[in-house]
Amino acid sequence: MADEADRTVLVAGAAGVIGSYAAQEYGRRGARVLGVTRREVPDAPYEHLRVDLSDAAAAREGLAAARDVTHLVFAAYVETPSLAEQVTANVALLSHTLDGLAAAGAPLRHVMLPQGGKAYGAHLGYMKTPAKETDPRLLGPNFYYDQEDLLRAVAAERGFDATMLRPEAVIGYATGNPMNLLMVIAVYASVCKELGLPLRFPGSFAAYHCLYQVTDAELLARATVWAGGAPAAAGEIFNVTNTDQVRWQHLFPLFARYFGMDLAEPQPIDLVEHMAVHERVWRRLVERHALVPTRWKDLVGWGFGDAIFHSGFDNVSSTVKIRQAGFGDAYDTEDRFVELFDALVARKVIPAARG
Repeated sequence: MADEADRTVLVAGAAGVIGSYAAQEYGRRGARVLGVTRREVPDAPYEHLRVDLSDAAAAREGLAAARDVTHLVFAAYVETPSLAEQVTANVALLSHTLDGLAAAGAPLRHVMLPQGGKAYGAHLGYMKTPAKETDPRLLGPNFYYDQEDLLRAVAAERGFDATMLRPEAVIGYATGNPMNLLMVIAVYASVCKELGLPLRFPGSFAAYHCLYQVTDAELLARATVWAGGAPAAAGEIFNVTNTDQVRWQHLFPLFARYFGMDLAEPQPIDLVEHMAVHERVWRRLVERHALVPTRWKDLVGWGFGDAIFHSGFDNVSSTVKIRQAGFGDAYDTEDRFVELFDALVARKVIPAARG
């Protein structure tokens, strides 16, 4: 394990899945870690800075304490109603962060900017597969492109390196962060089981049979640390996934066995609408099993699940480039889902599978 003790790392969006795992990994390796969020983070395993990065003045003031930062993991994100608004809001977050660090005199050496499948059109209803980092951009608006252009320009001007990592459907757990496919599946299955129902894939029949891929949050965190110190990563874009591909038609029988449920035929539903009425069921499970109390709206992003489970096309990215550059970590996705479900049970986030 590399010694990262010479790094002071600022993680913007440290309460999210990507940010929290990156903070943990850097901390585990001996780096000093500062985590930026807009909300309180009880028992944060890093030096917490509560800063609103959407406000230029607030970012400048709040990041004055980040004067020693050498590495930035920019995992901050804000959701908006339209693609054009996504560009404006999320480019501002990055711009204010970079300017705040510059004003603090931080000796910045590297920035990791996470992107994702939207760079290849995964949100548009079809994408070329396998997606490669050399694929041309699509017609915007697309905030990934605008953030990357800004970052490259500022890096060239101020003399630091940047790496763009492109995961797909990051799976892990962060308290109060709902954009997480792992939690979509775990809570959906737990509620169905409590109601005495079999487990059904809630998306389209096409999506049930298509190839898909996920990125484990721990794997992405290790790739983040690697990118922050590898000369081969400077200025590059890399796809980062578990490296295998899966089909939901093979995973849902595994999920049913894990949760001790019968499996039934898929039934497309709108998770946002159908799960909205089952908050009481979840509260009952929380009380009975002494689970971590989390507000229903912060527990799961049902719209995120709908988008993935209704994507009726293959979603596969090539990971050849990052492996050739020197990062070769991989996971078996089926095994990893089981391990992560076990971790959720151990942390009292979901009920025991057989409970």
